[in-house]
Parts: sequence; structure tokens; C-alpha cells
Amino acid sequence: MDTNKHTFAICAYKKCLYLRDCIDSIKNQSVKSKIICTTSTPNDYISDICNEYDIPLYINPDQHGIAADWNFAYSQADTPIVTLAHQDDEYDPDFLKHSLEYMGKAKNPLMVFTGYYEIRDGNKTMSNKLLRVKRMMCAPWRIRAFWSSRFVGRRIFMFGNPIMCPTVTYAKENLPDRQLFNVEYKNNCDWLAWVDMRDLKGEIVYCPKLLLGHRIHADSETTNRIADNVRSEEDIQILRMLSPEPIAKLIHKYYIKGQSSNTLGGTKIHEQ
Repeated sequence: MDTNKHTFAICAYKKCLYLRDCIDSIKNQSVKSKIICTTSTPNDYISDICNEYDIPLYINPDQHGIAADWNFAYSQADTPIVTLAHQDDEYDPDFLKHSLEYMGKAKNPLMVFTGYYEIRDGNKTMSNKLLRVKRMMCAPWRIRAFWSSRFVGRRIFMFGNPIMCPTVTYAKENLPDRQLFNVEYKNNCDWLAWVDMRDLKGEIVYCPKLLLGHRIHADSETTNRIADNVRSEEDIQILRMLSPEPIAKLIHKYYIKGQSSNTLGGTKIHEQ
């Protein structure tokens, strides 16, 4: 593959202990691509690592949350295909290879996303209750005919967000020339982006291979947002967009129960 076709845009924040692991996993991809790093919290730690790995670093002056960070990273990638990498996570060596293979199966791809597993205390967790539920939700997308179905996509999203954001690779040429993520949302800007994207003409492509390790740890920014109840408030807002009020409330009740089953050291961890 021409390395000018794809960019890994790493979203770095403060002083993450796992940033090197994330970069190493991207550097070790079987298919090579451009790599950049962006941050809204510039510091010597991030700068030194980027200098060490010879990765261009772009500073986002707009410190207005995760949606602004992702929009900035997306805009700094000057290639037609881009993956927004999160600093906590690790990509399997064939992540990009398989993502591009599946994207190539679509006539007008909007994005491709993959399966994932969790990394807890340095160990891989390939399956648990939450992972099984999310994989079950994604099962209809195993059928290629459903990739372009607005009806199927919206029926899936009405029960929650089964897509892990850093597994997503975007086909920028087929997406609107605007910000993807709504900055009014502090946590669920990705879920809302998928809902909006499903209204476009094109395909949301699913590769069920488990190609990303999503790290679960108590210091993540997602955990901080859970503590002030932001996640729950945004959950019900989006559910109301997709279902009548009584159904939205019922789904929300079980959605919270399912999400809060994901714990680490007594701290509730909601995935982003």
C-alpha cells in the first residue's frame, strides 16, 4: 500500500504511561502508513516521545474536550484514509492490513471498524459479558448486504454503541467536509457520529477479527466522566433520538446495568 493513503493520528493527553506501547504497536504494523500525534495538553513528556520516534506533533489550541481533540486529529491527517488512535490502546500487527482489506470490499465505504479485546493489568481479556453483548449487537453487520442499511444500523444503535472508537478507520473522501464529532457531547460524541453517519449514503463496514487491545484502567479520562454522571445523561439523550420515550427509558435502564458490570478494582469503567 502507498503510505500516502493512510494516517494513524494518535490522540495524546497529558502524561500517559501507555503512549509508547501504543506507538510501538502502530510502528509494528505489517502494512506501513503515515503516523502523526496530536494533543491539546502539550508537555515535554509527549514532545520527547514524538522526537524519539520521529513523529510529527500537532498542538490543538482548542481545549474543549475529547470531541474537539478527535476533530483536530482527524483534520490534521492529510490522507484519504485515517485511523484515530487512542494513547491507551494497542493495535495488533495486522490491524491496518485487515481494515483496508475489508474497506476494499465496499463500493462506497464510510468507515470500517474491527472487533477488539480488553487489556487488564497487562493481560488480554478476549471475552467477558460486555464484550459478548457488543459482539452480538454487531452480528448483523457480518452480512455484507446490511453494511449500507440505514434501517439495520439505526436498530443496532437504538440499543447502545457497540463500536469501539479507536478500531474505526475513516474514508475521508466519502464523508462530509465538516467536523465528525459534536463538541457539545463530552463522552458519547462517537456514538452520535455513528448515528449521523448511518444517515449518509455509503457503507459502515465490519471486520469481526479482534485486532485492537482496549486498555481498562482507573485513570482513564472516560472514568473521570463517569464519576460526574456525564455518560448516563448523554446515553438517554441519544436513546431518545432513536426510540419513543418509554422504550428509550427501558433500554437505558438495562444499558446502564450492562455497562456498569465492567469494573476494575472497584471502579466502574465505561468504554469509549
